[in-house]
Amino acid sequence: MSAAETQKIKVTVANPTALGLFGLAMVTLVASSQKLGLTTGLSFVIVYALFLGATAQLIACIFDFLHDNIWGGTVFGAYAFFWYAVATAWMMKMGVFGPELAAACDVKQLGFAFLGYLIFSVLMTLGAMEVSKLIFITMVVIDILLAALSLNAFGVAPHETHMIGAYAELTTAMLSFYGCGAVVLNTFFGKVFLPVGKPFGIFK
Repeated sequence: MSAAETQKIKVTVANPTALGLFGLAMVTLVASSQKLGLTTGLSFVIVYALFLGATAQLIACIFDFLHDNIWGGTVFGAYAFFWYAVATAWMMKMGVFGPELAAACDVKQLGFAFLGYLIFSVLMTLGAMEVSKLIFITMVVIDILLAALSLNAFGVAPHETHMIGAYAELTTAMLSFYGCGAVVLNTFFGKVFLPVGKPFGIFK
């Protein structure tokens, strides 16, 4: 094969979006229960953050890249590492890695991390307009969640931003469960069983 020639190998795999949305739905459902005061502590939230929020979305990320889906792969991958980082931060604060790290935690650093993810998420929301209306709405709610988390970490209206974040997280869970079901059932039945709304068609 000459240097000018390229070979493209296509790997046929099922759409991983449902798995990624399921992971997102589960972790946000469990995490929102703690924010809303329905449950207490973060011990079990960490489990779902690591296995569902992080690992399930990372698997979806890898297979989306194999699908040549740069938007889905980037979004799932970025949110997967978000949950790995958040779970680790929670464990640090709880003293899992020793009292020195726990004592040195500055929640404002999380605020900057949430702000960075908010910037990223807003940019990805533009791309979501050409995925489906359901995914676009989900991304908008995630934007609200990240904005609330950022403001809360910086100490801005703590109670109000905490509650906004809690309800945005719960809404993210419900939308993601629906999206997961839609991807699986629409594909399995070969027809629109659960509508997700056509892309806006503005940029494409």
